[in-house]
Amino acid sequence: MQWRRRYCCPVKMTWTAKRSLFRTQVAGLVSMALLFTLFSFFSRQDWLPGRTGPRENPLAYTVKGFRNPKGEANQSSSLRSLWQETGIVAPKPLLNVSSQQVEGAAGEAAGGPGGASGVRPAVMGLGDSMSTNNSLQKEMGVGGKLSAQPYRYILNQPFKCSDSTPFLVLLIAAEPSQVDARNAIRHTWGNDSVATGLGFVRLFLLGMGKSSDTFLQSSIEEESHVYHDIIQQDFQDTYYNLTIKTLMAMNWVATYCPHASYVMKTDSDMFVNTEYLIQKLLKPELPPKQRYFTGYLMRGYSPNRNKESKWYMPPELYPSERYPTFCSGTGYVFSGDMAELIYQASLSIRRLHLEDVYVGICLAKLRIDPTPPPNEFLFNHWRVSYSSCKYSHLITSHQFHPNELIKYWNHLQSNKHNACTNMAKEKNGRYRHRRFHGERLP
Repeated sequence: MQWRRRYCCPVKMTWTAKRSLFRTQVAGLVSMALLFTLFSFFSRQDWLPGRTGPRENPLAYTVKGFRNPKGEANQSSSLRSLWQETGIVAPKPLLNVSSQQVEGAAGEAAGGPGGASGVRPAVMGLGDSMSTNNSLQKEMGVGGKLSAQPYRYILNQPFKCSDSTPFLVLLIAAEPSQVDARNAIRHTWGNDSVATGLGFVRLFLLGMGKSSDTFLQSSIEEESHVYHDIIQQDFQDTYYNLTIKTLMAMNWVATYCPHASYVMKTDSDMFVNTEYLIQKLLKPELPPKQRYFTGYLMRGYSPNRNKESKWYMPPELYPSERYPTFCSGTGYVFSGDMAELIYQASLSIRRLHLEDVYVGICLAKLRIDPTPPPNEFLFNHWRVSYSSCKYSHLITSHQFHPNELIKYWNHLQSNKHNACTNMAKEKNGRYRHRRFHGERLP
């Protein structure tokens, strides 16, 4: 009995304590796993797309960021260090500065004015596709500054605006081999007939294809001789040189067509309702706007730090945590005076490979806020499902094959005067048919 009191009970208490300790450890491990999962979800922002659903823009190189005081402080600190690094004095704060102007100042600093020490050879390169082109070395002039004319024209159209002042200049980024896309645009939304009675200029923007493909270059030159709507410079036509291509276009407008009322930059796989753009957004009956820039606004987006992404932005190339407000490069519109302003601003900003982000940084340096369109559904950087009613009230839709472009454009033209009326009649007819046959209606 004495043995049981001295040895049995202590053994039983020790087992209870061990079981309790085991439960505590398991609960702790579960809690740690949950915390780790939550931390991974919020820290790996590249998992989160900017939008959701099948219509999401494929250009998911930016991620909606989360504002917090610590992040803003870190961003300000990195910008101050960047100003010091480039030898540029930080601008004095402005009175009545809007939130976009604050973001603009951030973008200006992150862009980094390029003086002798402001642009370093490493900042342009982004893998082999950039370094093989030697783009930065080509653009650097005497004294380490960005050259105003780094590339020579292979094909140019200097007299496009010599006889008249166009109301609209269309700048269409295309690859050298996209002959079918260019022809489809010439016969649809890029045709002169969309702006009857108004000055209208269409230009396709090209770089150089592979040097070994002499047949392709010869065919492009013949195409240019027929249509007189291609400008081409001697930089390599790659995705990472889209910024160079856009700056070529800005410089062309500023040099050869400075009095154009409006300019639109878009891509060769876009559907553009140019008639709606001209008549409903730009309104030729009104005086042309000045310092105007609009499109699909991208606000509060952060650089994509996922190294596997096509739109990866290295911290050493863009150290700030947020981009200034910019417009999706799939299609944006601006007043004619902006071409010269943007190009001149670009001469003091280090190059970034994301063209629309870069233009946004130029706007931020100019302290010009992009104007929201009157309707958020006018500019779409994804594919909108087709109906003549919807397409008669939008300006851009993305990812079109040349054959689709011709098909839908022709359908829209034949139904544009009663597009929504026909759609309502068709729906009403389906409703009556299904009700007559006793079908359950949605």
